[in-house]
Amino acid sequence: MGRTAHHLKLLWVKSDFLHPTTRGGQIRTLEMLRCLHQRHEVHYLAFRDPGDSEGLERSSEYCSRAYPIDLAVVRKSSLRFQARLAAGLFDPVPLAVSRFRSAAMHDKIAELRSAQRFDRVVCDFLIPAVNFPSLRGIVLFQHNVESTIWRRRVEHARNPLERFYLRRQAARMRTFEQRVCRAVDGVIAVSDTDAAEMRELFGVERIGAVPTGVNIEYFSPPPERPRADNDLIFIGSMDWTPNVDGILEFVRTTLPLIRRERPSASLLIVGRDPSPEIRDLARHDPRIQVTGTVPDVRPFLWRSLVSIVPLRMGGGTRLKIYESMAARVATVSTRVGAEGIFASPADIRLADQPEQFARACLDLLADAPARDALTASAWTLVKERFSWLQVARRFEELLDQFGPPA
Repeated sequence: MGRTAHHLKLLWVKSDFLHPTTRGGQIRTLEMLRCLHQRHEVHYLAFRDPGDSEGLERSSEYCSRAYPIDLAVVRKSSLRFQARLAAGLFDPVPLAVSRFRSAAMHDKIAELRSAQRFDRVVCDFLIPAVNFPSLRGIVLFQHNVESTIWRRRVEHARNPLERFYLRRQAARMRTFEQRVCRAVDGVIAVSDTDAAEMRELFGVERIGAVPTGVNIEYFSPPPERPRADNDLIFIGSMDWTPNVDGILEFVRTTLPLIRRERPSASLLIVGRDPSPEIRDLARHDPRIQVTGTVPDVRPFLWRSLVSIVPLRMGGGTRLKIYESMAARVATVSTRVGAEGIFASPADIRLADQPEQFARACLDLLADAPARDALTASAWTLVKERFSWLQVARRFEELLDQFGPPA
């Protein structure tokens, strides 16, 4: 494995701490850092919500030392956020990035890099890049192609005013993302698909990819698996626009087609901070349940028959797909939802149009042997190919490839 077989001192910069773990990007970073921390010295710098102590208290699980920067992120439902939306009309940096701009983080990065010698410096996600005094010597760990997400948001905008605003933000995101990707020493994507897209969009040459992993032992169902009492399940952060858009469109167009043949079909939506629109789904339909944040998603998975990923926009890879596979739950996804996922038709059903998606769900719900064959093949796939230890080793190889900071 070259130089990375030796002990490294890493500075890892992210926009948040990793507990409570409620988002896919947190899971990916947490599981990989736990593996890296066994071999290397990890210094972790991130924003801390002053009202939440768990993140800092549990940081020793994945780092040698943590540096918290207090930042109360403005919630999207607040008046302050609405004011920032207006100000965003004139800021060249996209609002999704500028709302995390911090003089305190900027100064702390400069201080740490001046006072200590780090073998590698990692910017985790695009957002923290706005706070780096210089992007020389930085490796960008890019979980999504943000420009692609924003382009798809423009395509699915509901009205001309929203489309106008999103188009401006999308253009700024592409400019910012391209500048950062070209300025850093290397980019690590989370799939070969994302890596190829960034090469094409931004002209990035020093780029590689790590696969998405999953904790097989954690998600595998117990020997006495609970009886399935739910038909369809969707898992994902319900304050993330692609998830909200996807599930609303599914309920509007696809669920009625499923209920033509299976009137009792139920839908369970599991994920943090559901928007009012998502909560209203459960108020208007007794066969839809919205949980909000849960301490453990596994019992909900184990009691469901089919996991759905009806996304129309997004990027990166969907951790929820590999988690469903590890939990032995059959999965139906759009092709956008399954981008970057290494799987064959024996492991997952893919469908883009409502009629096709409904048909795939109905067939799996009605045919237990077919469902079992799909889940068995998918479980073997993730067990043999996608452990977090394998992912961390690939990450080390790329850190070695991109070389030490200048």
